[in-house]
Amino acid sequence: MTHVAIIDDEREVCTFLEHFLTSKGFTVKVAYSGEQSDLLMDGPPFQLAMIDVKLPDTNGFAILKKLKEKQPNCKVIIMTGFSTVKTAIEAIKLGANDYIEKPFDDLDQLEALIDEMITHDASIVQSEANRLAGEVGFITGQNEEMNHLLTIAYKIAKKNINVLIQGETGTGKEVLAKFIHQASCRADQTFIGVNCGALSESLLESELFGHEKGAFTGATQLRKGLFELANSGTLFLDEIAEASPAIQVKLLRVLETREFMRVGSEKVFRTNARIVAASHVNLDEAVREKKFRQDLLYRLNVVKLEILPLRKRIDDISTLLSHFLEKYDAQHITFTTEAMRLLETYDWPGNIRELVNVVTRAITLSEGETTQITKDYLPCYIQNTNKKEYEEKEVKRSFSESIINHEKSRTNPYFSDLKKYLDNWNAELLFYWQSDQAVPLEVITEKIKELEDVTGKAFIKKALNSTLGNRKEAADLLKITPRQLRYLFKEKKHSPL
Repeated sequence: MTHVAIIDDEREVCTFLEHFLTSKGFTVKVAYSGEQSDLLMDGPPFQLAMIDVKLPDTNGFAILKKLKEKQPNCKVIIMTGFSTVKTAIEAIKLGANDYIEKPFDDLDQLEALIDEMITHDASIVQSEANRLAGEVGFITGQNEEMNHLLTIAYKIAKKNINVLIQGETGTGKEVLAKFIHQASCRADQTFIGVNCGALSESLLESELFGHEKGAFTGATQLRKGLFELANSGTLFLDEIAEASPAIQVKLLRVLETREFMRVGSEKVFRTNARIVAASHVNLDEAVREKKFRQDLLYRLNVVKLEILPLRKRIDDISTLLSHFLEKYDAQHITFTTEAMRLLETYDWPGNIRELVNVVTRAITLSEGETTQITKDYLPCYIQNTNKKEYEEKEVKRSFSESIINHEKSRTNPYFSDLKKYLDNWNAELLFYWQSDQAVPLEVITEKIKELEDVTGKAFIKKALNSTLGNRKEAADLLKITPRQLRYLFKEKKHSPL
């Protein structure tokens, strides 16, 4: 016999649920207050409890905590109004299994949720989450906080709510967004991503909302925007903090009304796209600094997920290495104890993205020579530095230090570094070209992207050096906007140069 507890001070809700659940053959007990709920918990165990967030003498969090202490195997559904969805998400983070909004407009949804809670084993649900995570490449390893993050992401994926992902560059924000899409009811629809910092304001507006033919110079044909293309799917807005104030206003309107207009059109279109936004910038701080709209943050931040930097989950490096080796069909390759020690003591400013590049490089260089990666196959900056030395070198070569250093010369002090990098880059590409072994094209394209990043950074440094750190003047020299320069600086400050 399935026992269910209903804890809510609204008697009409309790009466409805009691009748509904009894008709399904469940034994139902009701409590209208925190005091009455204490008595229920001291009785026979429940398989399911449905708890309202707000009660006259307590709140759902306190009841949830007591219930998990007394009956840890009891599954919990939090009941909430729309205005308190954030509260319900916090309850999930504290151990609730799911939540449902009141009033219960969709009885089929309510019944499906209850049946899922009763019939599905928690381990099966977790296994499904791990399977999906493995498919998209979001590897959590043994880190408790990362596994908890994955559980939360899986639970909220099926809800039609916006999600904000925060984390340093290279931690896997887009991969987590893809996981949320794949775990949602929209998995068979389109997933589209755009980097808000990589495009100028006018281009980003056209990209997001589309434009009519002739709307501006160069608009030779009608173009649908991403809100239109991602309709019923998921739209991933990466680096949302880089969107201009004008774009932020238009995004706010879309999130509030689900309506938008193409550039050059007066026709109103509707979108049902789910928004997942991401930023390596702390948006709460950006709001305090008047760089980001508070009302837009409120709309985006229904659920906030924060990804740990790799340096805070070093124990997962071995798991990540195994995943990458399998991905590249190189399971026969192993890392020596010394190489692993170096990888685990390095600070990883580029996070997972940097680790992928290091592994790819090591696999390519060792191919045909050995199946064991020694320290010699790792980049020099990992081989020859411990954590403290690495941090000291980062300070010395810091881009930001070059900006605030008013005693620097007006010559270009980065020429020798750039020349050294280009010589090494050229030698490595020639090595790949002359090798008798097949080189994965992905390795070459990554090297080309790296070349673009590093040379771009060098010219930005040169421009800033010549203008004594004046970003506007430097941007004018480079024929880009100060916003683009700021984005490129943040993205490239940890490049190999």
